Formats: sequence, C-alpha cells, structure tokens
Amino acid sequence: MLTEESVNLWGASFVKTAMNQAGTRAEDLCAELLRRYGLRVIERNWRCRHGEIDLIAEEQGTLVFAEVRMRSTANFGGAAESVTEAKRARILAAARLYLTRRPDAPCRFDVFLVGSDPSRVEWIRDAFGE
Repeated sequence: MLTEESVNLWGASFVKTAMNQAGTRAEDLCAELLRRYGLRVIERNWRCRHGEIDLIAEEQGTLVFAEVRMRSTANFGGAAESVTEAKRARILAAARLYLTRRPDAPCRFDVFLVGSDPSRVEWIRDAFGE
C-alpha cells in the first residue's frame, strides 16, 4: 500500500512517497512469515505522532511490534545497521502509545532484516530486549 504525504519545504509543495514498492513487498513477505508461524497480524503501518510501526501481531496474547528493514546493498551499512538508536526510540514511543489500548498486554519487539535476496529474511525475536 503506497501512501503519500504532502510536504511544504521553503514554500514549495511536493508529494513524498512514504514507502517504495520494494519496501511494500518486504513488509508483505514479513507479514506472511508471521502468519506462517502462527501469529495473527492485527495492524500494518500503524502511525501516530511518534512515528510508524510496520507490523503489529499477536502471538498467544503477546503483542509483537515488528520493524521491517530492507537494504538491497551493503552501501552505508546493511539492514541491521539501519536500526539506529533514534529509530529504536521512535518505535518504543509509538508502542507505548499503542499499549494505552491494552495496558496489561505483554509485548516484545522483533526486527526483520531483508537483504538483496528476499528469500533470505533474518527474523530477530525480542530484538530490543524490552
């Protein structure tokens, strides 16, 4: 699902694509992987003032907040290096806001790393140790 966001920068408006097609395919692949392993995907691209959570799933009562990172090359670091401390902080803040809906729900944070070969996905469960 491609979404667009209007941005006004120094008086000039343009439309910014929030996600490219390869990113959408990577998220589709990871959502299917979650389903295949028995998790129920309950949200995709959940947005709030703190940012976006790519996938939110449920596994036996535990909420799973999943970040999908895709890098087709290792230039500027691979997919794992793109999960910076700032990105982690935004995901945690967004998850805290989401958890106001279900304050007693246990949760974990998973990261999916997708490289140039989409048939090889690295799934890091409980990646943040939170």
